[in-house]
Amino acid sequence: MIKRERDFKYSDGPEPHKERTRAILKDHPDIRELISRNELSFFIILLIVGAQISVSILLAREPWWLALIIAWIFGAFANHTLFVLIHECAHNLIFKSRTANRIASILCDLPMSIPTAISFRSYHLKHHSFQGNYFLDADLSSRWEAKLIGSTFIGKSLWLLFFPVFQALRPPRLKQIEFMNGWTVVNWIAVFGFDILMIYSFGWISFLYFAASLFFSIGLHPLGARWIQEHFLTYPPQETYSYYGILNIPALNVGYHNEHHDFPSVPWNRLPEIKKRAPEFYNNIISHRSWTKLLLKFIFDPDLSLYSRMVRKNREGIEEA
Repeated sequence: MIKRERDFKYSDGPEPHKERTRAILKDHPDIRELISRNELSFFIILLIVGAQISVSILLAREPWWLALIIAWIFGAFANHTLFVLIHECAHNLIFKSRTANRIASILCDLPMSIPTAISFRSYHLKHHSFQGNYFLDADLSSRWEAKLIGSTFIGKSLWLLFFPVFQALRPPRLKQIEFMNGWTVVNWIAVFGFDILMIYSFGWISFLYFAASLFFSIGLHPLGARWIQEHFLTYPPQETYSYYGILNIPALNVGYHNEHHDFPSVPWNRLPEIKKRAPEFYNNIISHRSWTKLLLKFIFDPDLSLYSRMVRKNREGIEEA
């Protein structure tokens, strides 16, 4: 019997991005020109939020199964794009004002059915600063989570299907990150208030469409492979991977993940330019071309599990238990 992994992979070295950033800037100082903001992203937010609300209203009197089908075909892509725009807001890449970026991210959240924007901002910025630290990187699964899911087709499929639930259960592990603040309260009031308004005005099918769009956008759907693509050790020891497939068009280049980690102050529309200007740093590392292929590989390959991640035991004086 083949023994499967029952723990993460560990590294004593630093995360790879800071060193590569320095090397790229030494050879290509012009890349600093790409650091900017993209206020046009706000108009994309308005367009997609408006589209999601409109579709949910149109589905209000339709059967529940049709709402699920439309959520799979359209809503998942719309919500995934909104998640990317929440990510842009978290890095202050739309407006100069942090307050304006927070408000824009909450607007993205309205069709999500649950509040995510402000919490994502808090946890995601720590992910950049402490990639692979078990107590500061919310992108890592919890040990109980990895043990529960295992490496089976059924376990990993259920994990993807209920991915938002598992993410919501990680904050108790991340005690050094503030879970609740004033903006979190505003986020909760806005989203839950909007949920109540939609249910009262248009019924439960409209809300079902929102919820299904959320779960499909980050779960058991080709788009859900994005979470596998970014940092799962599909080709160890490399721990960050980019995706260069066609779905980068609706996903606003979120697949350029190595480029984003190397230059988190570059907005989504300029990420491909980083690779274009410094090809020698990106063409020689492994990348993915198909999220669908990667999703199937993750589900069916017993050698891939939630333990397929790189963890650093000691970062900034914080020892892992």
